[in-house]
Amino acid sequence: MTRLLERVGVDAATLGLWRSIVVYNGQPWRRRGLDRFLAALIGPGDLAFDIGAHVGSRSRALARIGARVVAFEPQPLFADYLARRLDPSRIRLDRRAVGREPGEATLAISARHPTVSTLSNDWRNRVAADEGFRRVEWDARVSVEVTTLDALIEEYGEPAFCKIDVEGHEGEVLAGLSRPLRWVAFEYTPATLDLAGECLDRLASLGPYEFNFVIGEEAAFRIPSFLPLEAFRERLAEEADRNRRSGDVYARLMERPA
Repeated sequence: MTRLLERVGVDAATLGLWRSIVVYNGQPWRRRGLDRFLAALIGPGDLAFDIGAHVGSRSRALARIGARVVAFEPQPLFADYLARRLDPSRIRLDRRAVGREPGEATLAISARHPTVSTLSNDWRNRVAADEGFRRVEWDARVSVEVTTLDALIEEYGEPAFCKIDVEGHEGEVLAGLSRPLRWVAFEYTPATLDLAGECLDRLASLGPYEFNFVIGEEAAFRIPSFLPLEAFRERLAEEADRNRRSGDVYARLMERPA
């Protein structure tokens, strides 16, 4: 599909959108596995936040298992697509970004690779030298409204599951959270593993968490059991060194603090 669009001269932004659609929504055989994976974490009626919804693959999966979903996507291209495609009776779209404090911020956008658009200049500068990002150019900027997780919890309620995929801005999202949540998932990249470490430390400061992780778009945990903070930190570093693939850390609250 994307090669066909290139041949007919489709603009970079539309090409980037379709590339994301093909990657995340164009493989229906993966849906059943993802649904089973998520259904083991939360149940029907639970509230879920999808922060960095992109083309909505995770939001749709959460909705399919019966969760009440709020999809957060500040990037205009993706947000407009989601507004057309999502069922508003099952998934609520919120166009705000999420960060440390409310206000406005500048989103750096890659037209051809829109899934790596980011609010983090530090992350963008660091991954630019990584082999996996060598073809990425952040060629546009847009001002977006920013809110905090604490404010969103006041507005929508406390989520049982919160997925955060915001290209190096994950730590800033967690900085705006002052209470532990039952499940938190956040993206990590081997090139900036120290940022994942900051997220681990932040979650550990909020409550007694244990951790596991998923590689790429797999719908299965990489290790057979959840690990405490320091043991998990070492295991994640070993995996990042070995295969250099991005993935998602899953933090499970063992018990709610008094």
